Amino acid sequence: MEFDVIVIGAGPGGLNAALYCGRANLRTLVLEGGGIGGQVNYTNDIDNYIGFSGTGAELAEKMCEQTAKFGVTFSQERVKEIIKPDADIKIVRTRRNEYRARAIVIATGANPRKLGVDGEERLTGAGVSYCATCDGAFFKDKTTLVVGGGNTAFEDALYLSKFCRAVYLVHRSEKFRANARLVERVKASSKILIRTNETVEKIQGEKAVKSVVLKHTLSSRIGVLETDAVFVAVGRVPETELVRDFLELDDAGYIITDENMRTNIKGIYAVGDVRNTPLRQIVTAAADGAIAANHITGFLE
Repeated sequence: MEFDVIVIGAGPGGLNAALYCGRANLRTLVLEGGGIGGQVNYTNDIDNYIGFSGTGAELAEKMCEQTAKFGVTFSQERVKEIIKPDADIKIVRTRRNEYRARAIVIATGANPRKLGVDGEERLTGAGVSYCATCDGAFFKDKTTLVVGGGNTAFEDALYLSKFCRAVYLVHRSEKFRANARLVERVKASSKILIRTNETVEKIQGEKAVKSVVLKHTLSSRIGVLETDAVFVAVGRVPETELVRDFLELDDAGYIITDENMRTNIKGIYAVGDVRNTPLRQIVTAAADGAIAANHITGFLE
């Protein structure tokens, strides 16, 4: 089966790339092995995407419906491999089918690295979050907890301190990966309390987060700390296994692109959370998709 463009991944970046390609009358296929919308589906409430207020699942459905209006083909298949990525006609192979196209958009996203503790998965979206800028505003005047010791964790703690009553920053050691300036700013905040040499062992609560069980890494002492939310900031894992053998990646494993979302291989683009971008939000992923599609249109002509 032949198409002009194959989009791998149906998050906001992939869907917007497909929408713009469809509007340009390009034969466009979207392949998604999971749910349409990607990580958007795990966001309970969205209020930072202009013109929309509701759940992530609702936004994903609207995005899918609008994209489909332009003749875009959807297929729920997980891509196994890309054959001849350097060729003019590239081959995308799934378990069931083989597709051909002159342009490919990689929109496979990046998954938050999880703690892997009891209660984390069950309470995701009910107090457990992996994005402070997405969900932090829902905990105004409440107590929150950030797990991590890198720049993201410290930035999240500072962001939450703007409107939360108190913010705990929990890290497994006394050494931080965050830069010195961020560490100084956090230590200077009267709202942020740093707790070192502790790990989260369990997240507790029935319908929402109520507390966490902490374990001291040196003494093995166990304690319980009350909190209304847990923001996990221990890193993200880009979904680049499919392309790591031929696309250029940065030190963290993200795909390197130029301003037009082009990778190091002609005809292959990357958008959204899977590429090296300073901000990973719905709005930036959607913008990536539009930019890539615009360049693809000219490239195919």
